[in-house]
Amino acid sequence: MKKIIFATQNKNKLVEIRQILADFDVEIISMADAGIDIEIDENGTTFEENALIKAETVGKVSHEIVLADDSGLSIDYLNGEPGIYSARYMGRDTSYDQKNANLISRLDGVPDEKRTARFVCAVAAAFPDEPSQVVRGTIEGIIAHRPAGSKGFGYDPIFYVPEYGMTTAQMTPEMKNSISHRGKALRLIRPVIGAYLERHGESE
Repeated sequence: MKKIIFATQNKNKLVEIRQILADFDVEIISMADAGIDIEIDENGTTFEENALIKAETVGKVSHEIVLADDSGLSIDYLNGEPGIYSARYMGRDTSYDQKNANLISRLDGVPDEKRTARFVCAVAAAFPDEPSQVVRGTIEGIIAHRPAGSKGFGYDPIFYVPEYGMTTAQMTPEMKNSISHRGKALRLIRPVIGAYLERHGESE
């Protein structure tokens, strides 16, 4: 089975990625599993640029296929904040309970029709001997008036999806992965990886 490195140190994200790609005949390993411990300077100005920076940086060290994502929450009323700074919003060491509370307070009194937001996920694939590729997935919703749900992680408790009548933190992993920004992006990059493996004589 082909091993593919996913350039993340986020254990929750890695669990989700493995769930989404569970029926893909590759083994997703972490940077730690691959023995890679490097600092990555995410200095891009878009989700796509940051995903590419992460994948290509780890790819140069490992000489393996590397996947990386850059994802975040974009709130229209706040001019797209926190956006590409979602993980760093209010400081990397600030809890998501605090981050979520802060965002809700900044939208105090704002009606539902102006609380529109989306989760964005760019997934990049870096290959040892071919150009990198990057795709984007999104899910639309609104910012809830209060957190709800204990599943998921990050901003999930305040991201309400009207057609499902719940936040992404209230969804089962299977439901969330079927509609999420990360699920969509990973399903878009999957055939790209499969085609690469076929060209190089490796089954999916």
